[in-house]
Amino acid sequence: MQRAAILRIVGLLLMVFSFSMLPPVLVGVWYGDGAIYPFLAAFATILTLGVTCFLPVRKANMDVRLRDGFIIVAAFWLVLTLSGSLPFMLSVNPHMSFTDSVFESVSALTTTGATVITGIDDLPHSILFYRQQLQWMGGMGIIVLAVAVLPMLGIGGMQLYRAETPGPMKDSKLTPRITETAKALWYIYLGLTVACALGYWLAGMSGFDAVSHSFSTIAIGGFSTHDASMGYFNSAAIEVVAVVFMLLAGVNFALHFLAWRGVSLKPYFYDPEVRTYFSVMAVSALIASVYLYQTRTFDTVLSAMHHGIFQAVSIGTTSGFTTTDYYNWPGFLPVLLLFTSFIGGCAGSTGGGLKVIRFLLLFKQGMREIFRLIHPNAQIPVKVGNKPLSERVINAVWGFFALYVASFAVIMVLVMMTGLDQVTAFSAVAASINNLGPGLGDVGAHYGDINSAAKWILCFAMLLGRLEIFTVLVLLTPAFWRK
Repeated sequence: MQRAAILRIVGLLLMVFSFSMLPPVLVGVWYGDGAIYPFLAAFATILTLGVTCFLPVRKANMDVRLRDGFIIVAAFWLVLTLSGSLPFMLSVNPHMSFTDSVFESVSALTTTGATVITGIDDLPHSILFYRQQLQWMGGMGIIVLAVAVLPMLGIGGMQLYRAETPGPMKDSKLTPRITETAKALWYIYLGLTVACALGYWLAGMSGFDAVSHSFSTIAIGGFSTHDASMGYFNSAAIEVVAVVFMLLAGVNFALHFLAWRGVSLKPYFYDPEVRTYFSVMAVSALIASVYLYQTRTFDTVLSAMHHGIFQAVSIGTTSGFTTTDYYNWPGFLPVLLLFTSFIGGCAGSTGGGLKVIRFLLLFKQGMREIFRLIHPNAQIPVKVGNKPLSERVINAVWGFFALYVASFAVIMVLVMMTGLDQVTAFSAVAASINNLGPGLGDVGAHYGDINSAAKWILCFAMLLGRLEIFTVLVLLTPAFWRK
């Protein structure tokens, strides 16, 4: 383990992150909301911490191995979430405890969108902007951003990229150099954000709301500048824009890059994961719309389709925006929508959940095992896009799924031990580990009323989901620390 190199990179990343405190200062000055002190204090504190880590080891240029990459990513996300909580703790409005500040910071940076804040409409513009900005930065990953903008991280950059980037197929590079790959992803990310903001503005949002919601939409975060989320605007046009860009953000960003570079939509049509992704969204939206109309939850077909499609896409992509209190909908529908978040977005997207490609591979492997019962001696490869996959990939997916289920069960039991009921505990853990946000029961509207112990456990679940489980759990194995 290269301790000096690890400390050097963490120091650099902290210095980069410290400058994220300055845009909210500009917003606060523009709107005159008087809430700039928390951000200035946080900027000075984080920058000083980063410089303190960096200076003693600034000349350490040792190669960063994959093992070091895991440590850097885990350590940085831990330090990052603590640093991101500073403005919330130092702010007067809202005045938040240490636990609530960390929870809000973790939720934002992991793009979970679970909030402990009520009275969001009355918050200063600088705080509102900061919450949205944290989600936007966490969406593609601060590590990938740092690899893109800091050439000095070129050595070992691939190790950081592999350790931080979600998805089971992350060894492929769009360009020969990892820094160029990271830049390409961020150009696509930025371009979608700008397009989304323009769409919201043309649909009727104010400039501030349009930019703020574009941040959380492309990041698939779900934070809003209003307590009623998207329901505040009561606009079909705005919700159409949201649905379109939530769906786009849930697609592998590598496909967006290939489509843009080739000026063709063929990469989308030929990708089996994307076809499965849109099929899942379409089926869940159809079921939601039909059931809402049959139960007379909404009086007209258009209203049922309007809310059914929006909530199916929002929950299915793990965005977490709401137009109404979906957790109060009748029958099985809220649970069904929650289950779609387990599938989540595509690998290489900003979405959470298991990822569609894993769901697809688990289904294909299950079908292969059934067929093997009928034909025990048959050689049946698992194919994706007519390409057979190695047994190593299949085993990795099964290993991930096993760890996911085991982690979910343990975390749920721990949350229930703090006093939460079964529905609240199950949905809170599902919404946290899938980076969804809104749950059912006592966490349907917000997480402010649950106890502190549960909040800390859910913080761990959010980080576990954001870093794809392996990145965190590998650090807990004795074999990782053996020389």
